[in-house]
Amino acid sequence: MSDNASSTPRALRCIISFIGRRNAGKSSLINAFTGQDVAIVSDHPGTTTDAVSKPYELLPLGPVTLYDTAGLDDDGTLGELRIKATLKVLARSDIAVLVCGEAGLGQVEKEIITRLQDMKIPFVIAFNKQDKHEPSADDIAFCKDNKLLYVIVSSTQKQNIDALKSAVISIVPPDFKDAPLLAGDLFSAGETVFMVVPLDLSAPKGRLILPQVQVLREILDSNATAVVVKENDLSSALNNQHHQPSLIISDSQVIKKVSSIVPTNINLTTFSILFARNKGDLPIMVDGARKIDALKDGDKILIAEACSHHAMSDDIGKVKIPNWIKQYTGKNINFDFCHGADFPDNLEEYALVIHCGACMLNRAEMLRRLHECVRRGVAITNYGVAISKTQGVLDRVVKVFNL
Repeated sequence: MSDNASSTPRALRCIISFIGRRNAGKSSLINAFTGQDVAIVSDHPGTTTDAVSKPYELLPLGPVTLYDTAGLDDDGTLGELRIKATLKVLARSDIAVLVCGEAGLGQVEKEIITRLQDMKIPFVIAFNKQDKHEPSADDIAFCKDNKLLYVIVSSTQKQNIDALKSAVISIVPPDFKDAPLLAGDLFSAGETVFMVVPLDLSAPKGRLILPQVQVLREILDSNATAVVVKENDLSSALNNQHHQPSLIISDSQVIKKVSSIVPTNINLTTFSILFARNKGDLPIMVDGARKIDALKDGDKILIAEACSHHAMSDDIGKVKIPNWIKQYTGKNINFDFCHGADFPDNLEEYALVIHCGACMLNRAEMLRRLHECVRRGVAITNYGVAISKTQGVLDRVVKVFNL
């Protein structure tokens, strides 16, 4: 495994989950897939009790994360919890490998197939243990009749492992082969882009946050010039420019001040809005932010963060956004909070979900959260889009996207 596989942020790695019944050989197949003993293998069913991740470089795709999961046929009270944990991993997955043992395609496997299809997760069926048991003619016919991709492998004998890798690569979502741009389509080579970066209490000491780093790298990769300034220095920096910047990207928390400084003939947006487009569906989030105008006394808003961190006194999710929403609406709004991989089942209770910028989520996971809200009739937006709405500048910062 290269250093690149382990150092690349999880949100930028394709997530591949190995799922199936207990004792189907998921762990041994991951070991064969990686060429390393990364998962505990035992003949005793249910050895894997918690989802275990492994960074790996799958060429020519690049860095991926492989998940070994508990069996979806587990039983008992603990078994139900393990299945629930596996399904949470599945919700974050870009690709699934459905591992079948001697039992072949039974009811459990067919229910998994239906779930994967409903979730729109591309998958390959791996008929494992070829050295002991060939898949039945009925199972092969089922795959062919339903146009299901399958590979016959043996994890213990390392048979057809390369064929399985090729099958996985063939179904990689397009976003990982041709990743959506953050801002690279909004300027040209040789132009100048300003990045407005405040350094408040929540800013990590000695470094920029991931979204800022990713945008900066894209500007440089596009052969443009990046100018990074704090909001208090923006006016003088603009005056010192010989040529007008083609784009200014601001941190959402200072967008109102930045908007008052930047001439209206210069394109202006925010980091969070760029990530709403890159990680999800910007029109859905803009529509969600506009629903803030319809909030009523007693409505509940869910603040959803993809990472867990110690809340500072001016925490953006727990303090600033709730205050801005209350000030903007003048309504008595109630706020709930969720963090990390947890996304609640009771979405219908909320008038609005306000999600973080999702820099710790991959695009597939964020899209599933978006579509789940849409499916349940719940408006959803993200931090930056909501902030721009409450600061009265939403129309301006999405104008560059023709929204």
